[in-house]
Amino acid sequence: MEANVRVLLVEDDLQLGESLETALRLEHYAVDWLRSGDAVRATLGATPYDLMVLDLGLPGVPGMQVLRQVRADKQDIPVLLLTARQTLADKVDGLDSGADDYLTKPFEIEELFARIRTLLRRKGGLRSQQLEAAGIALDPVDRVVTFAGEVLDLTAREYAILEILVRNAGRFVSRPRLEEGIYSWGEEVGSNTVEVYISRLRKRFGSSAIETMRGVGYRIPR
Repeated sequence: MEANVRVLLVEDDLQLGESLETALRLEHYAVDWLRSGDAVRATLGATPYDLMVLDLGLPGVPGMQVLRQVRADKQDIPVLLLTARQTLADKVDGLDSGADDYLTKPFEIEELFARIRTLLRRKGGLRSQQLEAAGIALDPVDRVVTFAGEVLDLTAREYAILEILVRNAGRFVSRPRLEEGIYSWGEEVGSNTVEVYISRLRKRFGSSAIETMRGVGYRIPR
């Protein structure tokens, strides 16, 4: 992900907001986080953003009102709504008010990333930039992995770990960092989950493709 892709996150829940801000930054987005809807219009007027992630249940100015104000101001920024409301009427209201997509809580962080990529691709704000390391080619936009001339079908968590390792090729990545990449916020972390997926990836790419340094982490050579 290109570091100059800027996201405005508007979420009042402290735990969820912190988790989303951290996850987005780890995906190499530039993130500004607001905890109410009051400052959204002024913030959008002062800084160009590529996308807004907007919670509907905000204190002060409600999220739906924020969305309508943004569209009334002729702001064409893609907007992804986050909400605990699950009825069809709520979804239709949000989309009719100008939202580009709608994600119901609770959600998997990988689904959030996928929806963000889709919205940025529609806008033209996300360009495919192939990543390569140790003979592995990875397209982070379409999530296509190629190795030895063959396109591989990876699970979501296999892909998430592989992308982190390829992006950090030549550097060791700690197990906690890899866990952050594959778990949703608030989800319990299994004690050996990372090791299981590393083992699966080694079966696909060869035992020497991923190096281990005990107490430090895992590395894919450049």
